[in-house]
Amino acid sequence: MPFPPRLQIAGATYHVATRATGPSEFFRIPEDRRAFRNILKHAIEKYEWRVHAYCLMVTHYHLVVTTPKPNIARGMQPLNSVYARAFNERHARLGHLVAARYSATLIESDGHAFEVCRYLPLNPVRAKLCARPEQWPWSSYAATIGLQRAPDFLDSSWILERFGDDVSTARQTLRDFVDAALVSETTQAA
Repeated sequence: MPFPPRLQIAGATYHVATRATGPSEFFRIPEDRRAFRNILKHAIEKYEWRVHAYCLMVTHYHLVVTTPKPNIARGMQPLNSVYARAFNERHARLGHLVAARYSATLIESDGHAFEVCRYLPLNPVRAKLCARPEQWPWSSYAATIGLQRAPDFLDSSWILERFGDDVSTARQTLRDFVDAALVSETTQAA
């Protein structure tokens, strides 16, 4: 049975995720993640997307993206397929890399937006890849809170506007918001 068509909405903001097949790695080495970010940059330029956040894990990745035109599907197909071909060639691998079609959840409320703004940076901490979210080098979080230079394709204004009127306040409020969840989870685990 075919999948139902994706919602294609001009001006929509989505939480997008793609996962590797089975227990496979979507990213094995730093060059994989650098290549993906480069392919993503080209997709952003071609489809005029605005990427507000990303987190490249081991078996999957997350994006928060606004599509000024109704073209999420048109951009995701080449993003994943170009990356998969490059990954397979780099690692002398055959077969499918992407497990299934990507997930794209519309972010339709402020509550959902806040949760996504916290979920992405905490993902590598929860996976025990780092102790703090700003330590994960393959996430936009450290750039969004001002600890490193942002890639030129990153538009973190969508996130920061939810946390304050000026950039400095917004960055600190976002950091406090993420840290509060981290402290809560650490306390519950103890």
